[in-house]
Amino acid sequence: MKATKIIMVSLLGIAAVVMAYFSVMSVVTPISFENTRETRQVAVIQNLIYLRTAEVEFNREKGHFTADLDSLVLFLKTTPKKEVLKEGSLTDKQLEAGLTEHKAVKIMDAAKAKAMKKQQFESVEALYAYVWANDKEVINNGLSGFRRDTIEKDMIETLYKGALTAENIDQIIYIPYTDGKRFEVEVNNGYTTSQGIRVPLFEARAPFETYLGDLNQQELVNLIDKEQKLEHYAGLKVGSIDAPNNNAGNWE
Repeated sequence: MKATKIIMVSLLGIAAVVMAYFSVMSVVTPISFENTRETRQVAVIQNLIYLRTAEVEFNREKGHFTADLDSLVLFLKTTPKKEVLKEGSLTDKQLEAGLTEHKAVKIMDAAKAKAMKKQQFESVEALYAYVWANDKEVINNGLSGFRRDTIEKDMIETLYKGALTAENIDQIIYIPYTDGKRFEVEVNNGYTTSQGIRVPLFEARAPFETYLGDLNQQELVNLIDKEQKLEHYAGLKVGSIDAPNNNAGNWE
């Protein structure tokens, strides 16, 4: 009887330890899952923002979005970023007289071409100084000091301000914390508003399963189920192919 009692006490002790363990884990596991999710989410969101920046620039240059991520990266690496260098502005009086930005640029271009036929200039600045001071058309239209030049800059440097380079720009198409899985990208370049205006749309997604798939499976199932019941996308995404949303992310 004494041995039986010892065995029973031992079993009760083991059961108590097991229950305590599961009780602690029921609290620790969700906290650990949530902390890891938040950490990984930061990196995934950053790449989605980088990807959005690239898609918006691609659309600005080409007039449509692309679902081909390799082409998108190639575009970033090989296409210069065109920017207009501006000096001076048109006054209300000039605008009222019918002088538009387009007309002003044409007058300046003609004046520069005429000046360059007459002589060579050491720099663009010298050319403008000459035109502003000597060309009658420029002077009569009050365009001395007016300048518009299209310049080309490195696309990646201009868009990402040193955060990314040609060597690591490829990373924006991959979902962090995955084994090289790419973002899911869809485009709808034929979307037309009720006013008949064509508005190209794109959407980039990272499902929870991709970057949280190696974590506690029950917590992952619970998270996905929660989002689906709320009719939310179960993951992180930016943009929409169903309607214009200013390319917003679902975390914003």
